[in-house]
Amino acid sequence: MSISECAKNELLQCSLSSSFMNDMRKVSLNTHNPFWNKGKVSTDAYIEFVCQFNEFINHARKPFTRFVEKDMKL
Repeated sequence: MSISECAKNELLQCSLSSSFMNDMRKVSLNTHNPFWNKGKVSTDAYIEFVCQFNEFINHARKPFTRFVEKDMKL
């Protein structure tokens, strides 16, 4: 997928804009990853998110079924 020359010029002008660079710097400083807690990945936060999302989209929980693998290859 290629972009037009007009779009390329517009991107180039944005990249040279000091106000745009300052705005992007502010956005970068204010980003937050909800799955990180004290420098480590929080599996509890991820599981909580997935459970709440499934509830939000009304996704029915599947019953647990054990599986026995007879031919495991790595």
